[in-house]
Amino acid sequence: MGKQRTNQPRRKKKKKGDLLLTLALIAAIAVFCFAAYNLFHIYTEYKKGTDEYNHIEQMAVTDRAPEDEELVDAVSEPKPPISVDFDTLKSVNPDVVGWIYIEALDNINYPVVQGDDNETYLHTTYENNYNFAGTIFVDYENSSDFSDCNTLIYGHNMKNGSMFGNLKKFTEDQSTYEKSKYFWILTPEKNYRYEIISAYTTGVNSDTYTLFKGPGEEYLNYLNTIQGYSEIKTEATELTVKDKIVTLSTCTGNEATRFVVQGKQVNAEPAG
Repeated sequence: MGKQRTNQPRRKKKKKGDLLLTLALIAAIAVFCFAAYNLFHIYTEYKKGTDEYNHIEQMAVTDRAPEDEELVDAVSEPKPPISVDFDTLKSVNPDVVGWIYIEALDNINYPVVQGDDNETYLHTTYENNYNFAGTIFVDYENSSDFSDCNTLIYGHNMKNGSMFGNLKKFTEDQSTYEKSKYFWILTPEKNYRYEIISAYTTGVNSDTYTLFKGPGEEYLNYLNTIQGYSEIKTEATELTVKDKIVTLSTCTGNEATRFVVQGKQVNAEPAG
């Protein structure tokens, strides 16, 4: 009987240890499953967004035929590399105001919208579906025809490089700028071509995001200032109060900062 009494506490300790081990294993499995679910959810969100914008591009965008380029001599204004069917785009979303195409970054080829505020399209796609990617959009305080001194355009920095995710390549590698310093914004009325004049990281409340009522000394000072902010070497471009610029803005992963690429409008031609 004495031996039986001394063995009982050992069995209890062993059972207690087994229980803790089992609970730890269950917890580890639960954490793994939760992480796997989150990764799967993120993957499906990215895929949905990418698939939707690929569909929109196929539906409304046509590459300009190579033979068309042969018809443009050195004196003619350059033509956009794509044409856009805005009637089709408007039938899907009447908030569309343009289409952005960055020559050095093939994957930045998207519709641009403008909402009644700067919140609507943060996580709403062009087809009005909820998605992390949202839609590239113009600041609601800007004119929709890109006629302002400084037009602000926002897009998410997606980890898969979609939306404005690859915009930062301009400062990561000088060769990106050297590949092409131009981007296009096509609208139903005109095709605008912009020359990149600056690319840099800035604060969320910096003067970069200043909107101007019209040209003047304040605006000219602003132009000279933002050229000085650039983290890449750009060609010396004289800026005047008559110039109109576009500021492309995306997040950096730091809530206090944003990455921007700014371009000066160098020519505009009637659409079509």
